[in-house]
Amino acid sequence: MPTVADRLAAPGPHFSVEFMPPRSDADEDVLWRSVRRLEPLRPAFVSVTYGAGGSRRERTIRITQRIAEETTLLPVAHLTAVGHSVAELRQVIGSYAAVGVHNILALRGDPPGDPNGEWVAHPQGLEYTGQLVALARSLGEFSVGVAAYPDKHPRSPDLASDTRFLVDKINAGADYAITQMLFSTGDYVGLRDRMARAGATVPVLPGIMPVTSHARLMRIVELSGQRIPADLADRLYAVRDDPEAGRAIGMEHAVRMSEELLAEGAPCLHFYTFNRSKATIEVLAALGMTPALRR
Repeated sequence: MPTVADRLAAPGPHFSVEFMPPRSDADEDVLWRSVRRLEPLRPAFVSVTYGAGGSRRERTIRITQRIAEETTLLPVAHLTAVGHSVAELRQVIGSYAAVGVHNILALRGDPPGDPNGEWVAHPQGLEYTGQLVALARSLGEFSVGVAAYPDKHPRSPDLASDTRFLVDKINAGADYAITQMLFSTGDYVGLRDRMARAGATVPVLPGIMPVTSHARLMRIVELSGQRIPADLADRLYAVRDDPEAGRAIGMEHAVRMSEELLAEGAPCLHFYTFNRSKATIEVLAALGMTPALRR
């Protein structure tokens, strides 16, 4: 099985997508419809999230295995340290290897129940993401990615500290980094350049999700703590009672930002899909990245 690094090294432009483990069988049907619609467009990889505190671990493993076995897609399995002992983490990593999955996104993870609550390590677990990266790399031929914040992690005291934490994860063996949802090309460029000055030269993938309403934008800010452009928030607020207008504004912003990111040399656009495919396909079509749909 190829690695994410292999895919990113091939001529681009590239895109990738993120799926979530569904909560029900009906939601799983929605997920698989999205998988089948996106598969012909040949994403570089698809990632499957883990759920807070590993709450949907079994579904994540099962869906990741099914993607590996039943599609042409390259799956990346999320793995979080929160709530797990080292022995349990070894077991999960072994489960992925057993189904042929050797690409992992290593995350410390949010506290279960309250993403903004106090983070407490498992008594027999790991404290830092870099330790999780090193653990995965020690257990086999795994390619490991990590998360990055375009501004800074809400728990980081300042940008310098946040950059140092990110570089530590990369030095532990990470092959690439994927940003949290971002809304400004400038934030991506700032992160990329800070990493380069600190000596971290792995690919940095910008995370994109078309935001189609003011309420959705505010919810993302609440959960992620990320900075948003004031003009985007104002434009969405002005049409808060007009869903169609809100969607048009959000899509236009996502397409324009994607164009700017590619012009800045972003190696791959990573789309947060929430298990839906329509918005992602529309952005890709506007960028001219859907040749399979024209044949």
